[in-house]
Amino acid sequence: MSTEHLPTATVPRPLEGRTVLVIGRGSGIARAVAEAARDAGGRVVVAGRHPDALAEAYAGQDIDAEFVDVTDDASIAALGERLGALDHVVCTASSRARGTIGDLSREAVRASFDTKVIGPLMLAKHLGPRIDPGGSFVLFSGVAAFKIAVGTLAVAITNGAADTLTRSLALELAPIRVNAISPGVVDTGAWDALGEERKAAMFADLSERNPARRIGTADDIASAVLFALTNTFLTGATIPVAGGEELT
Repeated sequence: MSTEHLPTATVPRPLEGRTVLVIGRGSGIARAVAEAARDAGGRVVVAGRHPDALAEAYAGQDIDAEFVDVTDDASIAALGERLGALDHVVCTASSRARGTIGDLSREAVRASFDTKVIGPLMLAKHLGPRIDPGGSFVLFSGVAAFKIAVGTLAVAITNGAADTLTRSLALELAPIRVNAISPGVVDTGAWDALGEERKAAMFADLSERNPARRIGTADDIASAVLFALTNTFLTGATIPVAGGEELT
């Protein structure tokens, strides 16, 4: 059958004409989110403490790079002044404080909260007034908030606070929507410090025990972020994207 006169399929672009700010590194989950938002038609700006490295990481991808330090209110306000109006903000920034209680320092726990809880709170304060009423914030929690384990105490309480922040902001910023993504173990390179052998053993064990029977990818998380950005009836929700890890 001739296909000469068949209509050409169009790729959905639900973020067409929208400006999406993605805060984080130039790799892993932040990169997958930035590229997914761009592919969905968004004008994407990435921001972090090392804008030159971000610009290099995204070179040739039609993604702009800016400086921001989410632990510095003046930095956040200045970013808002430079960007002007926004539609969506995604914050993937984190500073993990892993270890048992005897290993934790006040500084590490404070950095974890400052980056993943207070930082997003200040983003909402300074950038919220610049967001269109149809826009949204997407924050990040994590499976440790639901699945308590020895060695993740500071991570768990930080993620739990991020969940509460999400629900609180959803009420206060309405009709701007606020949601959180709660990833499980994702193969982004964050686990490379374990060494190849230990990392492989850990991934094999988790893949055997979790209901999805595999480890997550950055693209798994990015697709959930895209859903949160574009579903206009979703707010105040924490979306687990963990392969059911929190159930085991």
